[in-house]
Amino acid sequence: MKLETITRTSKTQTRKTPLLFVHGMWHGAWCWDEFFLPFFAENGYHVTALSLRGHAGSEGRISGSSIADYVKDVEQVAKTLPTPPALIGHSMGGFITQKYLEKNPAPGGVLLASVPPFGVWGGTWQVFKHSPLTLLKVLTQFRLAPVVAIPEQTRWAFFSEGFPQDQLMKYHTKLNDESFRMYLDLLGLNLVSKRKVKAPLLVLGAKHDSVVANGEVRATARAYNAQTEVFPNMAHDMMLEAGWKSVAEKILSWLNERGI
Repeated sequence: MKLETITRTSKTQTRKTPLLFVHGMWHGAWCWDEFFLPFFAENGYHVTALSLRGHAGSEGRISGSSIADYVKDVEQVAKTLPTPPALIGHSMGGFITQKYLEKNPAPGGVLLASVPPFGVWGGTWQVFKHSPLTLLKVLTQFRLAPVVAIPEQTRWAFFSEGFPQDQLMKYHTKLNDESFRMYLDLLGLNLVSKRKVKAPLLVLGAKHDSVVANGEVRATARAYNAQTEVFPNMAHDMMLEAGWKSVAEKILSWLNERGI
């Protein structure tokens, strides 16, 4: 299957470990190329972001895709890299990263506003409290598009209240539908076996995240005995929010500490 990837390299590449970026629900590789890919390339890394099947420019169907299918997509791209990459996953991409690490070696992983290893019951409750009708549409239409159907719902799910409207509209138009089958996996059909994850992890969260509660971020960190930090004045899409650079610098510092 042909998967869209975006790769950036540095003229003065000084890092031996490539970085592979995995997006969350409704997104694509584009969300990393705004700020994170240029930042890490400028700091000497070979960086690649993929769009999961059916997302953005990738072939395949979203409908019916499972978490296992998405993990296969990550494995497919990882195999094209010269050495096993460190993974950086956001939201659902953080969960996919955990599943990938169950059976694939990696020097490390970073989880941004990640779905916890025990799934999305907390996030589902947040959507219900915000808009019961939205959750009803999801459960009756068997698709996740209703969660981001209009720009203001996208703002609630991903961005701070003061996020610029023009940027909100730009990103909203890029969003895909998302797999209901995958959602069932996150409710319990295919959760993470934490004991199988051996790679060191950094777990980061956002203070004003509407869908992944700060308590879930800390619970994920405890599950892996991982370093964690919750960033103030920031919402769910940490790689696109105004404070993205502070998040990128924290990741860079952690990678440096581990010699990655």
